[in-house]
Amino acid sequence: MIHELLLALSGYPGTIFTWNKRTGLQVSQDLPFLHPSETSVLNRLCKLGSDYIRFTEFTEQHIGHVHQQEHHANQPNQTGLHGIYLRAFCTGLDSTLQPYRQTLLDLEQEIHGCQILETVYKHSCGGLPPVRMALEKILAVCHGVMYKQLAAWMLHGLLLDKSEEFFVKQGPSAGGAAANQEEEEEDLGLGGLSGKQLRELQDLRLIEEENMLAPSLQQFSLRTEMLPSYIPIRVAEKILFVGESVQMFENHNHSPSIAGSILKHQEDTFAAGLHKLKQQSLFSLVDFENLIDRIRSTVAEHLWTLMVEESDLLEQLKIIKDFYLLGRGELYQVFIDLAQHMLKMPPTAVTEHDVNVAFQQAAHKVLLDDDNLLPLLHLTVDYQGKDGKATPPQDTSPREAPPTGWAALGLIYRVQWPLHILFTPAVLEKYNVVFRYLLSLRRVQSQLQHCWALQMQRKHLHSSQTDAVKWRLRNHMAFLIDNLQYYLQVDVLESQFSQLLQHINSTRDFESIRLAHDHFLSNLLAQSFILLKPVFHCLNEILELCHNFCSLVSQTVAPLDERGTAQLDILVKGFRRQSSLLFKILSSVRNHQINSDLAQLLLRLDYNKYYTQAGGTLGR
Repeated sequence: MIHELLLALSGYPGTIFTWNKRTGLQVSQDLPFLHPSETSVLNRLCKLGSDYIRFTEFTEQHIGHVHQQEHHANQPNQTGLHGIYLRAFCTGLDSTLQPYRQTLLDLEQEIHGCQILETVYKHSCGGLPPVRMALEKILAVCHGVMYKQLAAWMLHGLLLDKSEEFFVKQGPSAGGAAANQEEEEEDLGLGGLSGKQLRELQDLRLIEEENMLAPSLQQFSLRTEMLPSYIPIRVAEKILFVGESVQMFENHNHSPSIAGSILKHQEDTFAAGLHKLKQQSLFSLVDFENLIDRIRSTVAEHLWTLMVEESDLLEQLKIIKDFYLLGRGELYQVFIDLAQHMLKMPPTAVTEHDVNVAFQQAAHKVLLDDDNLLPLLHLTVDYQGKDGKATPPQDTSPREAPPTGWAALGLIYRVQWPLHILFTPAVLEKYNVVFRYLLSLRRVQSQLQHCWALQMQRKHLHSSQTDAVKWRLRNHMAFLIDNLQYYLQVDVLESQFSQLLQHINSTRDFESIRLAHDHFLSNLLAQSFILLKPVFHCLNEILELCHNFCSLVSQTVAPLDERGTAQLDILVKGFRRQSSLLFKILSSVRNHQINSDLAQLLLRLDYNKYYTQAGGTLGR
């Protein structure tokens, strides 16, 4: 009824608050649920509305009449009040009424939905016992509505909120909309570190995550502005988790008993607990949170059983590791050889089909013939015009010519129910970012190994000074790439994956597993330097130089001509600059002792102080 009152006070009466030109605005007499004292208070408020309606009618009537006079100024038989002074009076009167209209608007925003709880609660903390007792009684009645919504949401997965008054809503949170945009790409230069770049390294500011790195958009989220201050966010998040989980089971096409089984058939017990809270005259956060924790623990433990034991989560994580994180290195080694000629050119409409055929062939060659697994994996290749796209996807893999198929390659894994609540599309896209990065690194490593094979084939031939420079550069490139690869596979992937499995085996709480998995994925992105712009940029440049070197060496068996020698000289100088820059970045961070990941990579590269003795420059 509060909304009807505010509308009536704004000049829009209805069936509860009626308008009569003689008596003005009044409460309807045939409302049995109103006490006479309530009717008296409301009628006192209606006097304000009556005055406002009469003032607005006067201004609208006479301002309109003045405008009519302007159109009919030549008609002699004009009656009624008119004139420019009347218009000025009405304009002044209307501006005087503006604070009244603004107050109504503020009240509408302040006491909407669950915000009524907050308003009543604050005023119930006053020192006057009669006022406090009255407001506490009102608050208890309002809490009854909240408990009904909680019961529907937490026990049945139903969001009964047509007026958008509850603190849980359908759709993503609006908090991410105001995220800052990524800083403009900086030119790192090639000669060394600038002061700004060094400060950036010392602060370790991570790259702003793009849409593909954003947290998964949940189907439901919190409407925090509706959450009363006496209910902490941590409790609201538990409520959100329980309702989402129950709702997922309700919507899935399983037998009806499974939807109830997520609460272990304790719906009646939990409903009785909510009803008991509803009967309390005063809200008790301790009792409230204890009940919410009991419900959340029941749901979380059931989800753990469903995920870990029934859906074999550990095996699913191993699949993710084998295919997204290149755990099956022999598979991707064969795939790189088979798909090289397809993906070195700009992709077309048939590239994706050909690449998947090559992937299946590679799987058969390494004796990976799992008929249940392979159909769930599919490689994607974006190209101009696919799905209405005008440009290839944003290049988050190490920088290579964007038109190539390698830069547009992705992997889709069809996750089975109920694992989809852990491996969401946004989570799999994060894995795809790591996948493209690791695959690009593996390609460069494979190309450098191929160059070494060419070197062994030609070692009996007469070698020139240029050949010595060429093969020395290959050795330095291979040294850096091999150590980077070892760091990523051993120090990052294996270490983090082992910690994740250990955490899963030490808990029976699904939320704990989800947090551990999120932490695992965040660590992969951070420790592989995908999110650390200066290091990632430098590594991209090095990979690009290695790729160009391998292309140059593989072009011809004969010694390099003058043009080839010039290209080699450019590559040598570029690799020197980038390796020097990488060493300065790693050393600067190590000296300030602010990032163990960078220090570990430097330890791999400079374990025998060769890097240091070379002045931090490889390729000399």
